[in-house]
Amino acid sequence: MKSMTRRIPVAALIAAVLWIFPVRAQSPGDPPSHVFVDGEELVYNVRYTFIDLGQIRITTLGKSRQATYTGYDARALIDSYRGIPFVDLHAVFESRIDSTMFSHDFTGKVKQDNQWDFARYHFEYDRHRVVMEIGERDTVVAKRETLQVGGEHQDGLSIFFFARDQLLSGKKVNVPCIVKEQRVNAYIDFSGERTSVEVDAIGYPVDVVKFEGNAEFEGIYGMTGGFTGWFSRDDARVPILAKMRVIVGSVTIELMKWTRPGWTPPRVRG
Repeated sequence: MKSMTRRIPVAALIAAVLWIFPVRAQSPGDPPSHVFVDGEELVYNVRYTFIDLGQIRITTLGKSRQATYTGYDARALIDSYRGIPFVDLHAVFESRIDSTMFSHDFTGKVKQDNQWDFARYHFEYDRHRVVMEIGERDTVVAKRETLQVGGEHQDGLSIFFFARDQLLSGKKVNVPCIVKEQRVNAYIDFSGERTSVEVDAIGYPVDVVKFEGNAEFEGIYGMTGGFTGWFSRDDARVPILAKMRVIVGSVTIELMKWTRPGWTPPRVRG
């Protein structure tokens, strides 16, 4: 089988992640965080210069009571558009996340040459380890590994929700992640600069909070290194726009569709 360390990318959509430091108490003017809403679906267009590469679709699936925590399930579908030269990517990422936004289970599947290969991570924090299964053809386990860890970690999808929850933390921090069966880190300056952005799907400037950071791992579409993100400044904290460095330049990730009960992108006032 081909090496899965090369074939399971991280879902580095707006890869804003934080270390497990206590987050400052929010000021009276900061909106509360309500990240997990059943039925939320966010669809993003991925663009390189003037070329649309594909879509990322992130869905909140619901919650379930586990033995020691309440789990929130989420899924990301990543698909390149047909007819894009040299780009043929289809992936499914699924995470079970607790209320503190750390990962407990992760499955990443990538389609290559009409075959789905996968990696599964089960985080056993009480035993300070991550149990990993690497396989091919969707169900055949080819390798099992155990990685020792010192605390809570993020996977390639849980970091998306962790970033939303901690948008107003105001810290320069890092967080440990498990990516491609290895411990890696991401660093972020979450200073909470308030600004506005405009995207094609929204007909007015959106009230957002900007942040910047750097990832030491490679993500989808060859994303690596620096990134900038803009999340809505409201209780939903929906990622509106991101720019991320890739091997040959940078890509733009832009919100194009959304389903979230009761949510409207916040308009800049004044």
